[in-house]
Amino acid sequence: MNQRFNPKRRLGYRILRWVLAIALLSGIALSAGQIVVDARRVSDGLDQQAKQTLALVRDAATQAIYSIDDDLGRQVIEGLFEQRAMHGASIEHPDGTVLAEKSGELRPSSYRSITDPIFEAQREYRIPLQRAGGDRTIYGYLNIHYDTAYAARDWLERATLTLLTGLARALVLALVLFLVFHLLLTRPLLRIIRSVSDVDPEAPGDHLLDKPQGHRDDELGVWVNATNNLLTSITESQERHAEAKERINRLSRYDKLTGLPNREMLMGMLRNAIHEHRRAGQHVAIYCCGIDDFKSINEQYGYHIGDGLLQVLAERISQDSAHGPVLAARLGSDQFVVVEQNLRDGYQCASTCDWLLYQISRPVRLGDMEVGVSATVGIALYPDDAEHTEQLLQRAEQTMTLAKTAGRNHYQFYVAQVDEEIRERKRLEKDLMRALPDNQLHLVYQPQINLGSRRIVGAEALLRWTHPTLGMVPPDRFIPLAELNGSIVEIGRWVLEEACRQAAEWAAAEMPLHIAINLSAVQLRQGDIVETILNVLKAYDIPPGRLELEVTETSFMENLDSAVEKLNQLKREGVNVAVDDFGTGYSSLTYLKRLPVQHLKIDKQFVQDLLINDDDTRIANTIIDLGRSLNLDVIAEGVETEEQEFYLHSRGCQMAQGYYFAKPLPADDFVRFYASFHHKAVASASVNPTNDT
Repeated sequence: MNQRFNPKRRLGYRILRWVLAIALLSGIALSAGQIVVDARRVSDGLDQQAKQTLALVRDAATQAIYSIDDDLGRQVIEGLFEQRAMHGASIEHPDGTVLAEKSGELRPSSYRSITDPIFEAQREYRIPLQRAGGDRTIYGYLNIHYDTAYAARDWLERATLTLLTGLARALVLALVLFLVFHLLLTRPLLRIIRSVSDVDPEAPGDHLLDKPQGHRDDELGVWVNATNNLLTSITESQERHAEAKERINRLSRYDKLTGLPNREMLMGMLRNAIHEHRRAGQHVAIYCCGIDDFKSINEQYGYHIGDGLLQVLAERISQDSAHGPVLAARLGSDQFVVVEQNLRDGYQCASTCDWLLYQISRPVRLGDMEVGVSATVGIALYPDDAEHTEQLLQRAEQTMTLAKTAGRNHYQFYVAQVDEEIRERKRLEKDLMRALPDNQLHLVYQPQINLGSRRIVGAEALLRWTHPTLGMVPPDRFIPLAELNGSIVEIGRWVLEEACRQAAEWAAAEMPLHIAINLSAVQLRQGDIVETILNVLKAYDIPPGRLELEVTETSFMENLDSAVEKLNQLKREGVNVAVDDFGTGYSSLTYLKRLPVQHLKIDKQFVQDLLINDDDTRIANTIIDLGRSLNLDVIAEGVETEEQEFYLHSRGCQMAQGYYFAKPLPADDFVRFYASFHHKAVASASVNPTNDT
């Protein structure tokens, strides 16, 4: 490449023309703006001067016209002509008769053709003459005429100087800018062009461009560096192309957020592991880990916190376990997979699961907040549970899904019946979607007894499902399904409306009972739950104080701040709140202090072995004492014997419910039981009168 480049249109000349044009236009525009502003200032100055002059002689002129004093009038007019710009002045009566006047000639000047259109040849000013005080009678007028030539001459001189100065400044600036552009841009560019023309296309790396002096770190220096890099990298293009393909391949095989292998790469790793262990006759375990209720983490803290949490958990489960290295991957969303090879026995799987649950459940510090989660793990073993890669991973996922229905923060092994259990669960879930529209759901009511007065003070509404082929489906079987698929929201609203309708019917029949319903964690997360409850109460004319919402500790723990806010809103409206199954969850006094709770319910598992199991007795006593210290009413569930009822009452438990009093009853049977129970209580009281102390 020995051909020289000779530009026909030099950049330096074009820059000079553009810089000169822009600088001159800018100078003219700025000067014109200054001239216009100065003209307005001069015009305003003339008006201000005239106002001051009129105000100065107004009283004297008024006295002259009022007393018809010609001498005083002439003195006033003569005094006005002390100003050189005064062209004419007069004092006249309202009818036009002149008391005194004087006029002069306009000053001749060559610039009037320019200034008169701007300032006018002369300016006239006129004010009425009135005496001070309350007299508003106009006795005459004072007229003055200003010759604008004097002020216009000064303005024109300043305008000429401003314009010439602006043009000179613009011209100097343009030349300076051109020189700067020439030294910093056009001359170095010409040198670079000459250097480029010397490059040999056959061996571009043998002749690199020289950096212009003074431009090693600016754009020209960067350009020269980039060009030199391009020249030296042509021979390496094939290698770079291969590296780029490798990077693209890696991105397609690894999860973008956590850096772990994705599902596609996991399947390849799993196939290799199974192939190796098939020949050696060894076992492989695959652990499918699902984060418990990860959705609430995103809702409570935001998606950026959720992403950070996933990254920390991915790093933890990628570390070596107590039995050696493991392979970790991310399936997507909140699910991870861990593959463990060279298994000795099932006890090693259990130990690895304990390690996984521990790693995941450790609190994670993100910024200024600490986030805690748990996980549920499904385990499938090769070759016991499946021999093919896809089937093995599928069964681990199925086991994890099934395990979630039984609780959280635990692990479960695959069993042969898992497919049938999942299919049955799917069928039941599908049937549940038709339960409410087909009127298969109904409520039963279990009486709540005041142990002191031996009166029925309320009823807990309990949901029942009569399946057309399966018969009565236990609540602990279908309610978790409803919570998982979200249908509990619609079912829960129906329960609320049906219970309130029944309470209103009982109140009309002189049975003003409190009604208690269970509020699930899914319902509590709904943004409109407070409005929904209050609207139903209003629709059935139920006083808020007759409704009691029973929430479990785990339901409000999932999103404590939101739950506290909603329950506080309901409390302010008068709705009562009870903590159901107290003692089976977190049972933290900190949470109990924050919640607007009126009642604590002792779970039936602590009541059924009361007076038999010392631990259960101590737990029940502790809950009763806790309720008394916090001024909360305590309700015991599952009371089945007279001894349990007597002990609970003597320990200070206020209310109870259970089979000792009555099983959950349909509404009509509940009414008959209510009348019978109170009749017996009245008869017993009349036979054995007692005085409560």
